[in-house]
Amino acid sequence: MAEHMVSDAPATVLGPRLAAGVVAMVRARAGIRLDYLPGSLTLVDRIIDGMRRTDGSGAPAREVLLGFGAYTGQVLVGAAAAAWVDFGADQRAMFGQPFGVITPDGRVWNPLGKAVKRYENGAEDSLRLFCLSVAGRAAMRPPPDHGARGPRSGGAARSLGF
Repeated sequence: MAEHMVSDAPATVLGPRLAAGVVAMVRARAGIRLDYLPGSLTLVDRIIDGMRRTDGSGAPAREVLLGFGAYTGQVLVGAAAAAWVDFGADQRAMFGQPFGVITPDGRVWNPLGKAVKRYENGAEDSLRLFCLSVAGRAAMRPPPDHGARGPRSGGAARSLGF
């Protein structure tokens, strides 16, 4: 899958490039501005729903769906402190994509594949809900392990706020 995207460029270049391409396409064709904020994924979900309704062949241009997936990944970069990552062979086999994002808790995510699933399955694979879920998990990551000495700020225990 996605062999057309094989390039010497790393995910840190390809992800933002695909996202910017779909942003420009949506702006030119529909006059819609996508702002890379989580709420804009509601618009992306609606656009994909429209593609599902109007595409008689059942197979939209794969590049467009992957572009929406890259856009979703770029939203995660901002909303969940994610970073683009090239997948290893095992991850490529599992996800069917050459790259995705990784959140600070070490979890890897496949936003490109998620956009394809959104087209195939409809609302049950909402990109907006996917983003909220990933961002929520990233926010809930455990604090760093400071070992037996405690945090570096003089060894005082950190307040948990409750």
